[in-house]
Amino acid sequence: MIAKDTKGIAPPHQQAGILKTLLLCLPMLMVTALMLSAGKLPTEPVRLFAFVLTFVFINAVFFMMISTGQTDRWRAILFVTYAAAFVLSFITNLIAERGSMSISESNMIEGLTPFCHIVIPMTIIPAALTKTIIFPGTIFGTKTAIASMFVLWIGSSLALGRGFCSWACFFGGMDDGFSRLFKKARIRSVDSRWTYLPYAVLLLVVLASAITLDPFYCEWLCPYKTVTEYPEINSVKTAIQAVIFVSLFLALVVIIPALTKKRIQCSLFCPMGVVQSWTNKINVFDVRVDPARCINCKKCIAVCPSFAISEETITAGKTKITCMKCGKCIDACAKKAIFFHIKGTPLNAENAEVYRRLFLYPAFIFLATMAGGSLQDAIMKIINLITTGSMI
Repeated sequence: MIAKDTKGIAPPHQQAGILKTLLLCLPMLMVTALMLSAGKLPTEPVRLFAFVLTFVFINAVFFMMISTGQTDRWRAILFVTYAAAFVLSFITNLIAERGSMSISESNMIEGLTPFCHIVIPMTIIPAALTKTIIFPGTIFGTKTAIASMFVLWIGSSLALGRGFCSWACFFGGMDDGFSRLFKKARIRSVDSRWTYLPYAVLLLVVLASAITLDPFYCEWLCPYKTVTEYPEINSVKTAIQAVIFVSLFLALVVIIPALTKKRIQCSLFCPMGVVQSWTNKINVFDVRVDPARCINCKKCIAVCPSFAISEETITAGKTKITCMKCGKCIDACAKKAIFFHIKGTPLNAENAEVYRRLFLYPAFIFLATMAGGSLQDAIMKIINLITTGSMI
């Protein structure tokens, strides 16, 4: 029997020694050094400081993941920090380039709108039917071009499935962070029927986008417009859009996640989340439950932020396809009855730590790759604010 973990630290036999941990971290140290530096160390002092600080922070998080046996606790620190850094970096860059967070119609016509992965479901069907990309952005040439985001989406889906939502999505860290504001949930029960809502949202935005040949979700329903960019407010229509964006952000990303300790926007409203759930079917990693070890404490059900675990799934020894592979249920299970698993291999909880480490390498590389640029840019902007009084 495995002793209950009372301090959030893995039992002694699952903790790695310092030397073993360093050896396990060595590949990540090399990969992140190459990735963050793009093969060449920066020479400018501020950039070099930002690089070193980011490199140390990212690898310290990975070291703690390996040494403690905990996943979500440390993933969340980097993931939420990444989300904050992304917003800071993105907004200041927009203001530097345009003088405002808003985007004008002329900017859209010129294809200057950054493409994000949430738009993907709205582009596939209209593109198949009309051979037209409906999003007002560029196809090639930038990091946020349409082709670049499709490559990122396909690669992350093959590597992580819906784990993309916990390890790569530059929006997911926001509702993840707000869901951790309170130690205990103020609203402890959410009707399971709400889990069908994102399917309805997906159907709505795909049909509306195909009919209007406009990215419907972006135009009317995206809460993240509040903290990225939004249409220039110059009419009644754009004013209504702005009110909707702010209201949805406050409700779905801030308030309800804080009260329920669930990732409400990602789990119950994001159309891309539904698509990512289906990619769990083709991904090599999953999360499994050993019913023989389970004592039916239901703690995994309580802590799961994506409504992916129920009494029925525990009995079946698995999670729902909505699982984001965040590792929160695994960290919470005192009996280690729930664990990362590689499809096609024996369901042996004794190998849980091996499975976890094999999952962590691709997952953390995606997180480090996505977070690295935003973290470095945010650090430089904060230094600029301290030294010059302006981030721009």
